[in-house]
Amino acid sequence: MREVKNKLETELLSKEQTGRAAEILKSGGIVAIPTETVYGLAASAYDTDAIKAIFTAKGRPSDNPLIVHISCLKDIENVVSEFPNNAKKLAEKFWPGPLTMIMPKNSKIPAEVTGGLDSVAVRYPAHDIAREIISQTGVPLVAPSANISGRPSPTKLEHVVNDLDGKIDAVVDGGECAVGLESTVVSMLSEVPKILRPGKISAEDIRSVVGTVEIDKAILEKPTETEKVLSPGMKYKHYSPKTPIKMVIGETRKYADFVNSMIGEDVGALCFEEDIPFLKVPYISYGSENDTISQSKNLFEALRKADNLGAKTVYAHYKKVDSLSLALYNRLIRAAGFNVIKV
Repeated sequence: MREVKNKLETELLSKEQTGRAAEILKSGGIVAIPTETVYGLAASAYDTDAIKAIFTAKGRPSDNPLIVHISCLKDIENVVSEFPNNAKKLAEKFWPGPLTMIMPKNSKIPAEVTGGLDSVAVRYPAHDIAREIISQTGVPLVAPSANISGRPSPTKLEHVVNDLDGKIDAVVDGGECAVGLESTVVSMLSEVPKILRPGKISAEDIRSVVGTVEIDKAILEKPTETEKVLSPGMKYKHYSPKTPIKMVIGETRKYADFVNSMIGEDVGALCFEEDIPFLKVPYISYGSENDTISQSKNLFEALRKADNLGAKTVYAHYKKVDSLSLALYNRLIRAAGFNVIKV
């Protein structure tokens, strides 16, 4: 049983202290751990008290499903009741890695994990520290992003500490996350897989293995408040700094002219490197416009730094939506609360 405290003493653990992290998790604690995508806030997938503590620490709505993480492929039998053939093909190609698959859950997984659904999201991470902690704990771990719900996801130890110090038992320092965006989430509940959240593994990557894949409309559109969702990041406003964000789609000069026209109104720019020579307002760059890898790695930290611009509104630049940049667009449009301006 987890001990209830008004304020926790959050332990800062090194990457060598995986045993201590596992010890805390076995005792019902919650620990922020590094993965290749973002830092996750981990707890035993079978401990309902610890799972509830995650929702409390994050301020996360209880109907927002959690992803269960495993340390080896054999562990899948402890999470799902069925492992479809297409899921096996994708696992062979992309696991361990930044791919989450939704499958029918088995009876060991409590309703608190799945938001009451009969399905469960599962990931086999590529990060050595994450896998070691899961293995030493001896059970699958839930691990949503280790941040306050709705804020930009954490890609560094300092992001976790800024959001959750005193609210969680420990955080393990694994350095900066290599990918920087959360995993691709694919529903395997029907014959044709459906992408519910885009990530590093693209629709083309998945098609190359299983032939056909659908893309859920909620990736680009705001779902209704009453709509039941299968995946994290589909329903609620996500990834947002404290400063309001608006998304601006257009070419470099048109974007710069639009933002510059509001000089004196305390605005800032979240921009590409190529925009900087034309801007006359405070700015934060999240990478070169043609380098989606650097943009993905930098985006969440740039969103956090946007709060340091001293602006009342920050205008985030985006150019076009294609298969390579769909994950970035998905994160930005949600950070902006679907406020989009075309110039």
